Amino acid sequence: MIGCMKKMMCVLVLGSTLLASCAGGGDAPGNDAATTVTSAGAAGASAARTPEFDGGHVSPAEFAAAVDGGATVLDVRTTEEYREGHIPGALLLDVNADDFDALAGHLKEDADYAVYCRSGARSREAIERLRDAGVRRTVGLDGGMNAWPGDVIPGEPS
Repeated sequence: MIGCMKKMMCVLVLGSTLLASCAGGGDAPGNDAATTVTSAGAAGASAARTPEFDGGHVSPAEFAAAVDGGATVLDVRTTEEYREGHIPGALLLDVNADDFDALAGHLKEDADYAVYCRSGARSREAIERLRDAGVRRTVGLDGGMNAWPGDVIPGEPS
């Protein structure tokens, strides 16, 4: 029952994100609350350049610049870790969940994704698996949440 509910939550979150990004149209990334996250409180974010979305891991300041630039933020930790605290607006896509690859296959291949975990190890794995699913424009947070200087909020996945 819990596994089924978890899977349904992930599908609903990804589905609503995909619909929001498809409905936005235009040249700019989606700028609604469901898909855009700001890094309010991230030290040095305004001075950092937006990184290349080449699958590499970047400094917290560069990651914040990617977030500020409209990248969709993916938290690839567990539901429990997400509940304890996550970057505001981040979507939960647990890299260890059985349905990760299937859900990753529903992401827009040409969208920008900022991916993080607790320390950087799971985000590296997630980026490789996203690449296998056809998603090419990713960047990871070097040091993960352990290094994130910006806002963190507790709460349930929406």
